[in-house]
Amino acid sequence: MELNVIKHSAATLQRPQVDEADRRLLAAIQQGLPLVPRPYAEIAAALGISEMEVVARLAWLKEAGVIRRFGVVVRHHELGYSANAMVVWDVPDGQVAELGRCLSGFDFITLCYRRPRRLPAWRYNLYCMIHGKNREAVLAHLEWMVNHCGLQSLTHEVLFSRRRFKQRGAIYTSGKREC
Repeated sequence: MELNVIKHSAATLQRPQVDEADRRLLAAIQQGLPLVPRPYAEIAAALGISEMEVVARLAWLKEAGVIRRFGVVVRHHELGYSANAMVVWDVPDGQVAELGRCLSGFDFITLCYRRPRRLPAWRYNLYCMIHGKNREAVLAHLEWMVNHCGLQSLTHEVLFSRRRFKQRGAIYTSGKREC
């Protein structure tokens, strides 16, 4: 079965050609996927297309750069995790990838990414987010990963959240023709 969803290569166009079916799909996913065993099938049924077409269109939208990231937004507070800390590290540039792989392997790390330094005011270039039931749990996780990854010599700061911001996925459309 051939699906007519590959319109143009992402490499050949500055702005991908998003059609009405793509817009309807983006509107359907921007509030999150349904919590059912086959979410793509449910979306497909609502849109009047096949599950396979939903998957193919999402893959194309990701490849074309319309969707930059497709993942889960976890609301940690509702799951009982009330302590959140961003740990910022001053890592030698040649070791960032290796250390990032080590840190991102822990189940209590939800984000781990590199950012450019902003010298002289901000020397940190690797960030990771730790969630815990309380501050003591977060600090225990931090101590464990420092010892496990051999980070004792690296300068870091622990920045605990003071406020909770609304977490949500991307907004692709408001009913107008943004895409």
